[in-house]
Amino acid sequence: MVEHRELTMKNILVVDLEATCSDDGTIAAEKMETIEIGACWVDGDGIVIDRFQSFVQPVLNRRLTPFCTNLTGIQQENVDAAPQFHVAAELLRQFVDRHRTASSTWCSWGAYDRRQIERDSVLHGIVQPIELPHQNAKRLFAKAQRIGKEIGMAKACQLAGLALEGTHHRALDDSINVARLFPWVFGERSLKSQISS
Repeated sequence: MVEHRELTMKNILVVDLEATCSDDGTIAAEKMETIEIGACWVDGDGIVIDRFQSFVQPVLNRRLTPFCTNLTGIQQENVDAAPQFHVAAELLRQFVDRHRTASSTWCSWGAYDRRQIERDSVLHGIVQPIELPHQNAKRLFAKAQRIGKEIGMAKACQLAGLALEGTHHRALDDSINVARLFPWVFGERSLKSQISS
């Protein structure tokens, strides 16, 4: 296991995805498809040094549900005009390669994004676009802050005293908000000291 402190000393890629979804069971979890990719490279000081965003056109459920549109704000025309996953994944791969070093890792808030990339890569018959070790920032945050359970990114920001930047459930904005949580994810700051200050 890589020590938290060591992770802060290298470039870290943060990735967040939005995917097709429903609130009535019409889209099963294993049939969800990425509809937006957001990513940012963060340097050892926690500064965002580059950003990536792409909408993605789904192929299994081409029509977004009203629930999905209301949750994400992503419109049907956004995905209709977007590249399919294999093209967006290649753009993401180029973005990853732009700043990767031998010690780079990537992280997401939870394991969902890693699994979704795996599913989409299998569906489209491509090699996964991120070939770096993955870190679960949600789990690291819970462990570093000794809060006992994993919580959502918005709740973590609230506990850390950070107002959400941008729009929640939009991929790039969420990836940047995850990056802003790094001092707490890697144990450099404590929620206890935040609450008492």
